[in-house]
Amino acid sequence: MTRTECEVAGLVLAAGGGRRLGGRPKALLEHRGRPLVEHAAGALRAGGCARVHVVLGARARDVRERARLAGCVLVDNPEWERGMGSSLRAGLDSLTGTEAGAALVLLVDQPGVGAEAVARVRAAYRDGTSLVSATYDGVRGHPVLLGAAHWAGVVASATGDRGARAYLRAHEESLALVECGDVARPYDIDTEADLGLLT
Repeated sequence: MTRTECEVAGLVLAAGGGRRLGGRPKALLEHRGRPLVEHAAGALRAGGCARVHVVLGARARDVRERARLAGCVLVDNPEWERGMGSSLRAGLDSLTGTEAGAALVLLVDQPGVGAEAVARVRAAYRDGTSLVSATYDGVRGHPVLLGAAHWAGVVASATGDRGARAYLRAHEESLALVECGDVARPYDIDTEADLGLLT
């Protein structure tokens, strides 16, 4: 295992309750016959993250029963209804004290973002001060790599449905951008209309 594989941990944010989807948790939506949370965890593994933490919230018990997440560290977020910020905080807290020098964050509702984008963003890791974002035709998106030196600042600024956005905006001069538009499609599964993007 390489140094980067050991030090860059994957982090899936998969706690949301799918309010705009009639209360169907996004983690359990099926894509190619399996729950979205499996696809996200698999993309992180295939992209080179040996350690993968998955933050669960809505219907966490059902996710544990239905999704094949062997080898992943499952993190419960009791405050998931407060939004994505609480899940990012829970995920980063779960990595504190591990050998991880960075967290590579992937959202569960973006099945068009796979291992190729993960690998590109991971490859930009240098050390615990690294801060990296995928871009799509120049527009920032996921995955995002947060070096451990930034975790405290991200945790302090992550509120509501805003994860690391405010922190990244405040640290643009340190942010490395990696174009992924040729290998991934960053659409979200947010509404009933978006369900047609799943196969």
